[in-house]
Amino acid sequence: MGMRIRAAIIAAVAVAATSSLSAPVAGAAAPGETVETTVWQAIADLPRAAEDRNGYTRAAFRHWVDADRDGCNTRAEVLIEEATTPPRVEGRCTLTGGTWHSYYDKKDHDQAGALDIDHMVPLAEAWDSGASQWTPKQRQDYANDLGDARALVAVTAAENRAKGDKDPSQWEPSDDEADCRYLAEWVAVKTRWGLSADTAEIDALEGLASECVDEPLTVERAR
Repeated sequence: MGMRIRAAIIAAVAVAATSSLSAPVAGAAAPGETVETTVWQAIADLPRAAEDRNGYTRAAFRHWVDADRDGCNTRAEVLIEEATTPPRVEGRCTLTGGTWHSYYDKKDHDQAGALDIDHMVPLAEAWDSGASQWTPKQRQDYANDLGDARALVAVTAAENRAKGDKDPSQWEPSDDEADCRYLAEWVAVKTRWGLSADTAEIDALEGLASECVDEPLTVERAR
């Protein structure tokens, strides 16, 4: 076992032990509180529930708003934040230049139009997992969540469209090396928003986790 992997395991165990003594567990944390856990424990803590898509419409999640009224909507804010080479921001938030790396497929892009902004946990999946009971404002906040960099990610458009509204039991990034990051970010978003998971999803998450080092996971609860 390499030194980096051994160190990661030791750190994860230490964080898990500390979390059990002092930090709130995911299910008990209130909005604004920070959960200190591990990826594996976060999977175990996800509420279990069957999914229900009755009544879903994408329009229930108002997205790509300009929450801070700086002229750039959520899509542009993510592109600016995730650029590996910053684009120029001109006029009414027109982006020119810049480069981006899509971790789903390990591809680099020099055109913003080649990228989609993926909701890590898709809007339909969020609806199925509890968001159907939220207020319109809560759904808008979810769809434009800039408070956690894992919630929205700039990726190759074809990858995002292949993913659609699928969960990890139905889709994984095309680059196998992305699986562990994808797992951690999926679980982080579900934990942040108090979303549930069904049996097939849990099985898939546990299957992915068995191939990944159990890393520390820090999440600030949004609700």
